[in-house]
Amino acid sequence: MAEAHQAVAFQFTVTPEGIDLQLSHQALTEIYLSGVRSWKKRIIRLKNSVITGVYPASPSSWLFVVIAILATMYTRSDPSMGLIAKIQEHLPVSQSMSTQCQAVVSAVLFSTMLWLLLIFTMRLCLKQLLSYHRWMFEQHGKMSNTTKVWVALVRIFSGRKPLLYSYQGSLPNLPLPTIKDTVKRYLESVRPLMDDTQYERMTKLAAEFESSLGNRLHWYLKLKALWASNYVSDWWEEYVYLRGRSPIMVNSNYYGMDFLYVTPTPIQSARAGNSIHAFFLYRRKLNKEEIKPSRIPGTVIPLCAAQCERIFNTTRTPGEETDTVQHWQDSDYVVAYHRGRYFRLRVYQAGRLLSPREIEFQVQRILDDPSPPSKGEAKLGALTAGDRIPWAKARTKYFSSGVNKRSLDCIERAAFFVTLDDDEQGMMGDDPAASLDRYAKSLLHGKCYDRWFDKSFSVVYYKNGKNGINAEHSWADAPVLAHLWEYTLATDSFQLGYNAEGHCKGDVDSSLPRPQKLNWEILPECEEQISQSLAVAQALADDVDFHVFSFRDFGKGKVKKCRVSPDAFIQMALQLAYYRDRRTFCLTYEASMTRLFREGRTETVRSCTNESSAFVRALDGGEAADVCRRLFRAALDKHQNLYRMAMTGAGIDRHLFCLYVVSKYLGVESPFLKEVLSEPWRLSTSQTPVQQVELFDLVNHPEYISCGGGFGPVADDGYGVSYCIVGDNLINFHISCKHSCPDTDAHKFGAQIRKALHDLIQMLSPNQKEPNKTEESRPEVKKDL
Repeated sequence: MAEAHQAVAFQFTVTPEGIDLQLSHQALTEIYLSGVRSWKKRIIRLKNSVITGVYPASPSSWLFVVIAILATMYTRSDPSMGLIAKIQEHLPVSQSMSTQCQAVVSAVLFSTMLWLLLIFTMRLCLKQLLSYHRWMFEQHGKMSNTTKVWVALVRIFSGRKPLLYSYQGSLPNLPLPTIKDTVKRYLESVRPLMDDTQYERMTKLAAEFESSLGNRLHWYLKLKALWASNYVSDWWEEYVYLRGRSPIMVNSNYYGMDFLYVTPTPIQSARAGNSIHAFFLYRRKLNKEEIKPSRIPGTVIPLCAAQCERIFNTTRTPGEETDTVQHWQDSDYVVAYHRGRYFRLRVYQAGRLLSPREIEFQVQRILDDPSPPSKGEAKLGALTAGDRIPWAKARTKYFSSGVNKRSLDCIERAAFFVTLDDDEQGMMGDDPAASLDRYAKSLLHGKCYDRWFDKSFSVVYYKNGKNGINAEHSWADAPVLAHLWEYTLATDSFQLGYNAEGHCKGDVDSSLPRPQKLNWEILPECEEQISQSLAVAQALADDVDFHVFSFRDFGKGKVKKCRVSPDAFIQMALQLAYYRDRRTFCLTYEASMTRLFREGRTETVRSCTNESSAFVRALDGGEAADVCRRLFRAALDKHQNLYRMAMTGAGIDRHLFCLYVVSKYLGVESPFLKEVLSEPWRLSTSQTPVQQVELFDLVNHPEYISCGGGFGPVADDGYGVSYCIVGDNLINFHISCKHSCPDTDAHKFGAQIRKALHDLIQMLSPNQKEPNKTEESRPEVKKDL
């Protein structure tokens, strides 16, 4: 209990001789250094808020404007056209100043107002420039003169050396489509999924909605679009994520994998030491806004960074009706789970971030700790994996006071959650394909009680040195966390590195206080609730069927040589694979970002179109190659157009969703909206792009490839498909479905995807020899620990 005593700054007891006061100098020093660190962060935030607030100008430009105005005064010219004199007349302290001093103060005030006006004008101009999206619809490689001028103006008004949040005030608001356009595009999207009778019925419902209730709902939505910076995001977060009462494990949370072929060290504690240190390096850069603003690849167009604010120190708190997302400004520790125990692991000592070797030392202490878990502690995390209402009630009843509240607060306020897993995972053994499937399932749900699914993200470290990440979805979308994960993997392996024995580099201070074990007092009725939540979660986890595979026969390099978008190519392959698997088409969800706009999140690309279904039928029916290629090009063009429209705010699903929310607020029923919102997404797809290509040298180190990540199926009778295009010759696929559905099989669907990819590339380049169809080819690896 030494660490507990050190945490007390002073102790006093009353004795017959008087008051016995004992001070802990170490604790007082820690308090002092913690305060210094906190004030440093406040000063940095204040400085950054000033820099961001005046961007695209700089604070130093104020001095330039002041000097320029003062210089003109000495040349006896008046650039203010009499405004400086007016200000001078109305100065409240003019009686206590000399005339010359009054003139200088008035000039400074005028200069400041002129400077602020220039900033406002520049930001308004940049906002208008960023509202231009016609460049996205131009043919690749052929830029119009208008777009060339626009690019030049964006560069001029974008300023220099932007911070992470510099562009936030200049991003345009998400535009609101018209009812007419949305209904028209919706009917077009469902045409290949309905027969003539069904389509005629839906057309009548849509026409009735458009001519009556739709306009009334749209009017309210217009008011919100004028008032709010984004008319979708707050409702999307609340109603799609936070109000969901079913388990977030599998249904909402997603995962990211480690390197596919390389494990930098086989030592579990060393891997944790390096990567935890890298996570906090990223957080330091995030707090200082030193991370470069994300942009559309190959352009100067910035993306919204609002989601980055809640990466760390964030948790989802359960409620009976709706959950809430709580975020704290700072946290100097993580909480680690190992063999049923929870430990508070501080990563700062005397105001400094612990070195990777010191974090490894602390993690090893946790691994070596022989203490047993408290009664009911081992499977406590199952509460976060089960239904939300029982967890909310249990939290209020059993964790609102005493030792349980203190320990729960410790978990929820932690920077992130760490699981030290006793299992070994990764591509290994005699059946590497099956081992990848087990690895994916482990990251998605684990044992259903050894992750804290409410945390913004949990990092899992396996016994053999492999790691992975599980993320809660409400606070942000996958690309935001993927950016952090890429940085961590690259920093861990290429910057921090390991010594010859596989340990973290550097020395260790063995006097560091031991990680503090959290204490719990779990009542029998609480244990019963934990068991019930675990049963719900376990049934859900057991029902998930997963298949992960790397497709190495060809990649985006060969696809691009055919003058085809790799993403559109894969989407057409998925349509072909699904049709061959189920002999029908389905409503298909492809995630597209809307971060071109302030507080933008996602929009849906409905990848199953009239054009794609016509192509699939033609190819599967044995039509002539020329006919199939023509239909294929038409399907690709349609998909690309839909994707661009979704990115530029002209999608249909978020608009329909918000109209439905308004109808619920007004208490009116719409048969059209009710049917639209109840349609199942039997094929839910998402691409995980590599955002920081510069961090990975795939030419010299092709083995350092991340396998990407995945998610659970959205529909009980459907598939979830995530894919990651890595380099020119690799595509990773993550396929999920449910065992309980007799019509779905992840491995069977994976085989259909492989066949579809080969059939499409053969159709596009019939004269080229088909590559060898090796299911799991592996590059030469320099070092695989």
